[in-house]
Amino acid sequence: MDCILSVLILGAVSFFAWRVTARFDYDWNWSSIPQFFFYNSPDKGWQPNVLINGLLTTIRLSVWTMIFSVLVGFSAGMMSVSRSLLARMLARTYVETVRNLPPLVLVFIFYFFIYSLISPIIGLDDAINKMPVWLSDIVTILCDSPSKLPGFISGVITLTVYEGAYIAEIVRGGIESVDHGQWEAAASLGFPNRGQLQFVIMPQAFKVIIPPLAGQFISIIKDSAIVSVISVSELTFQGLELMAATGLTFEVWITITVLYFLLTVSCAFVSGYIERKISWMS
Repeated sequence: MDCILSVLILGAVSFFAWRVTARFDYDWNWSSIPQFFFYNSPDKGWQPNVLINGLLTTIRLSVWTMIFSVLVGFSAGMMSVSRSLLARMLARTYVETVRNLPPLVLVFIFYFFIYSLISPIIGLDDAINKMPVWLSDIVTILCDSPSKLPGFISGVITLTVYEGAYIAEIVRGGIESVDHGQWEAAASLGFPNRGQLQFVIMPQAFKVIIPPLAGQFISIIKDSAIVSVISVSELTFQGLELMAATGLTFEVWITITVLYFLLTVSCAFVSGYIERKISWMS
């Protein structure tokens, strides 16, 4: 059966490739793509071009979102299993509200409404404009260029709020998967509430939390493409700009697909390694 399925899949792929190359009326121009990865500057030598810059911005955006969404998600997850009714209600309201809204709507709300209101109050735009050169260089390396920083910050906040709701559910599910008898056993040993959670419950819950959390990190990479609508210069946005400028529609999008695939597969490989380590330690 496996051989038959393999032959059928190979035949389908071959037929699709034949249709694309022989019947598809399109002038492929793959030789133009490499120049959009790196270019040779007469003054500075080889420099990253739009595709590499977009890929690096996607990585920065994803890393910052992972850090903050884990903080938000773990806080909301802890509140979900708290003995306080108010804490549970607040966490439930946050999770249900965010999970029932399209992420694109959240992006527009945070960028055009919330950021526009909060930024003048805390003087964020003025601080960005008056940033010293050395700090500007650091911000450019860690985030994005100062001129694009408002969009980048809005993107990180939006993705953090969105992904944090899903991580909160992962954390809640992990804690609730631990048998209630473990709580009672910890209490009988004299642990206070925090000690029960820290020393008895969470070490067991982490074995359940880590695998779906790794999957959520991969989702963050994929979901980061949505902030291209507010002109954050990540990979999808750079692809749109490049496609409009060159007309190389299929070459650009196939290249971007491969870059996203390499990024997510790398993350999946790391998460698989961590899962195996945790399994071995248990």
